[in-house]
Amino acid sequence: MKRLIKLLLTFTIILLPTLGYTLEWNELTPDEQQVLDRFEDRWNTLTPEQKNKLRQGAARWQAMSPEQRQRFKDRFVRWQNMTPEQRKRFREHYRTFKQLPPEDQERIRKRMNTFRNLPPERREALRQKWLNMSPEERAAFRSKMNKRRERWKSMSPEEQSAARKRIQKRHERLQQMR
Repeated sequence: MKRLIKLLLTFTIILLPTLGYTLEWNELTPDEQQVLDRFEDRWNTLTPEQKNKLRQGAARWQAMSPEQRQRFKDRFVRWQNMTPEQRKRFREHYRTFKQLPPEDQERIRKRMNTFRNLPPERREALRQKWLNMSPEERAAFRSKMNKRRERWKSMSPEEQSAARKRIQKRHERLQQMR
């Protein structure tokens, strides 16, 4: 019975816009109105599809933690400050990323998080080093990293553990030298 009700509600939500029904502003919940307040004046001019997308976005926003909301706001400001060419390049990179296998996407996410957690001066130094590389140097660096990744994948868990220890010791020595 519950499944039937869910199915009927889903069809109702999907079919109502096609039947000419359009949600009025005063039919939104107070929470939805608060999140979507900047659209109140033009709500009646939006298509049902646009209204649905906005409501879905409002639901996602309400489900976010304060930290997630702040990250979203920061990203939005960065997006607004991009040139059209930068946005185009970003979209292309995003499409490429989404076509990667899930394990590669996860690997990239982990690396980005590691980068984000570096001290700001270290991040900036790495960024400048990358920007100062020629296209050939960048290609060589990528090739080197790909070879290391393949070598890592071919290692047994014991070999990986030993390699981690060597890397950690090397990192500690470098930290002591600073």
